[in-house]
Amino acid sequence: MVHSEATPVVLITGASGDVGAALCHKLKQNYFVIGLDLKPADAADTSYECDFTSPDSIKLVMQNLRRDHGDNIASVIHLAAFFDFTGEPNPLYQKLNVDGTKLLLEALQSFTVEHFVYASTMLVHEPAVPGIKVTEETPLDPGWAYPDSKANAEAVIKEAHGKIPYTILRMAGLYDEHTAVPTLSYQIARIYERQFKSWLYSGDLMAGQSFLHKDDMVALFATLLDKRATLPSENILLAGEENVMGYQALQNRIGQLIHGEEEWKTIEIPEFVAKPGAWLQEKSEPIVPDAIDHGEKPFIKPFMIDLSSDHYDLDIRKVKEQIGWTPKHNIYEELEHLIGNLKANPPKWYKANGITKPDWMQTSEEKHINANTIREEHEEKYRQQHYQFIWAHFINLGLAFWLLTAPFILGYESQMMRISDMASGGALLVFGSLALSWRMGLARWAVGAVGLWLLSAPLVFWAPTAGAYLNGTLVGMLVIGFSVCSRPTPGVAQVAAETGPNIPPGWEFNPSSWVQRLPIIILAFIGFFISRYLCAYQLGHIDAVWEPFFTGVAGNPKNGTEEIITSSVSKAWPVPDAGLGALTYALEILTGLMGSVRRWRTMPWLVMLFGFMIVPLGAVSIVFIIIQPIVLGTWCTLCLIGAAAMLIQIPYSLDELIATSEFLYRRKKQGRPLLRIFFTGDTDEGERKEEESEFKRGPIAIIKDMVGGGVTIPWNLALCLPIGLWLMFTRLTLGSTGTLANADHIVGSLVLTVAITALAESARAVRFLLIPLGAALFVTPFLYGADLFAIVSSVLCGVLLIGLGLRKGHISNQYGIWNKAIV
Repeated sequence: MVHSEATPVVLITGASGDVGAALCHKLKQNYFVIGLDLKPADAADTSYECDFTSPDSIKLVMQNLRRDHGDNIASVIHLAAFFDFTGEPNPLYQKLNVDGTKLLLEALQSFTVEHFVYASTMLVHEPAVPGIKVTEETPLDPGWAYPDSKANAEAVIKEAHGKIPYTILRMAGLYDEHTAVPTLSYQIARIYERQFKSWLYSGDLMAGQSFLHKDDMVALFATLLDKRATLPSENILLAGEENVMGYQALQNRIGQLIHGEEEWKTIEIPEFVAKPGAWLQEKSEPIVPDAIDHGEKPFIKPFMIDLSSDHYDLDIRKVKEQIGWTPKHNIYEELEHLIGNLKANPPKWYKANGITKPDWMQTSEEKHINANTIREEHEEKYRQQHYQFIWAHFINLGLAFWLLTAPFILGYESQMMRISDMASGGALLVFGSLALSWRMGLARWAVGAVGLWLLSAPLVFWAPTAGAYLNGTLVGMLVIGFSVCSRPTPGVAQVAAETGPNIPPGWEFNPSSWVQRLPIIILAFIGFFISRYLCAYQLGHIDAVWEPFFTGVAGNPKNGTEEIITSSVSKAWPVPDAGLGALTYALEILTGLMGSVRRWRTMPWLVMLFGFMIVPLGAVSIVFIIIQPIVLGTWCTLCLIGAAAMLIQIPYSLDELIATSEFLYRRKKQGRPLLRIFFTGDTDEGERKEEESEFKRGPIAIIKDMVGGGVTIPWNLALCLPIGLWLMFTRLTLGSTGTLANADHIVGSLVLTVAITALAESARAVRFLLIPLGAALFVTPFLYGADLFAIVSSVLCGVLLIGLGLRKGHISNQYGIWNKAIV
């Protein structure tokens, strides 16, 4: 645009930013606006690119200004500054905010500048306390790097302004209908997402800070320019809204506008707790990459804890009297517009405020669903389910009272068990009461932790009475079940709960369905009852255990089972090893019951924990079975049954593990934060369907799905099972002894493990391990000096295993990308 000499020139630094652009639009009505910034200022009449950290860049721009527009400048509005919220020193605070201001003033000395306006901040002042207002005379005492640089820049202006009159505007935090100063925008986001941190605060809840609407700020600058001739040559003004809302009042207002709640409960936590917590979160939480925007560290920094009680209630009488400016907006009313825009388009609002969108919000964009709709629907369903199952939390409160009285009713002999149960009862009362609120999902996990301790305490303290052990195991399981197995499942991301399919993409059945989990749960109950029975003997609650087949060592009255569960191997554990097995089976039962039929993607951590308890611990059970005749010289019938129950669980658990692994792989490829999704879940490709009851069908159909879902028994693998059993017991069938019997036993145990695992269609490739096991049988009889019959038996078993291990068998289902691994 061509500059008319009759139109006063206004120079705006930082003109390409939001505030600068708003000023340009306003002032262009009466002034010729020139923007200076690192990038072009499209809103100005004309602009020049300028780096305020470079003397040469400033000098060149001033030469061009003089050439194009002459020496007369009505006003310079200096907005350009560096700002971040890390609280850490940054060289740009000095180079741009302080030195850049000095360089600019020095370059302007050769021009005729009627007025210089510097955009400072109220934070340069020492904070006040509620009831006391900050004035222009309040001492300066900036609390962190940004306002400190502003205070230093003010000092430079006072020293270097020369003949140029100036006004320093110490402004409150800016906001408008779409954006707000970070402290406010992040506060709104925390409450919108119902983050745990939104209920905590470490400062004075009555303290607050003044705000300034962007329209009022623009009007303030325009009024200053219009009245520049009447202003003092050295001028400082405070500008902000006159009424300040304290932190609690702000919390209540935001909570009411977003969630319709009259009061947002805010808990004051002491500084000595908050500061280490903020530091730990900042150091331990990795930057989570965002598929659309940049990643970010947690907003609340340790230095902010020191400032949490700072109160900035501004006395604006001076600016009102001097230029007649009064703010037309107030934060209480304008929050309705700001939050209304958030609810209308959450992703756009988050992006405008520079806040990384939560995963569920990103996914809503991909699926073209309003993020606020997802949030509201999820909250409504969550509340309904919570109140439908609130009886579970009341039962836990009843169990708390039972724990407080049980040591006296059941006559505990252990002082530590009495203390443990009574302390657990007290903790259960506290956390169980908190869990009555639908917002307190974390309290439900705390209740679950109490239940886990109840399961463990009888083992840790070697409970001397059967009542104490029975009480701990049963009450512990009930507490965990009522707290975290009841609906709604806590900790599931909104987008995971409200969108996405039941069946994994590329699959033909749901590996998390109830009929898929029931075989594992039933087998876990078998193992649980056996382990508790054996543990009762280890703890001295019963005098003998049942053993129909195996005797103990010669000269020892104990049977085989009693020998094994009191052996040096068992005693090497600090707690009863059978009790540890019972604890594991109990957790298998509970984790098997926990979560919806979509838990393969809504609760990946649970599926992995479930699988960990089955697959690796199943391998441990096999090792224990292997060492029984080798190290201990006998067998344990009940241990064999328990190990078989654990082993059969493996093929039934693999499908869900694979489905969850595929899901995590897909989300990682799409740029999702893997760690967060692992713990909170996510959506996936496909349409969401409501859960349908799997038990409306006939019993035969249900049993068929239970036994055969993802597991088939090809004839070749079925034949491997008796071969494995034959090899395990050649001591009895062939009379083998010594190292040869041990070798047969080890190979036979491994054959059973491989064959049973390979019954899972998804793990069918495991059968190839039968080939080296079969090959080993060609060597062992000659290596350990077997007789002719043993040699024939070993070679024949080896040939059969190699031949049977080659055939894949029929695969009746599809497993997505895992199909490539089924060979």
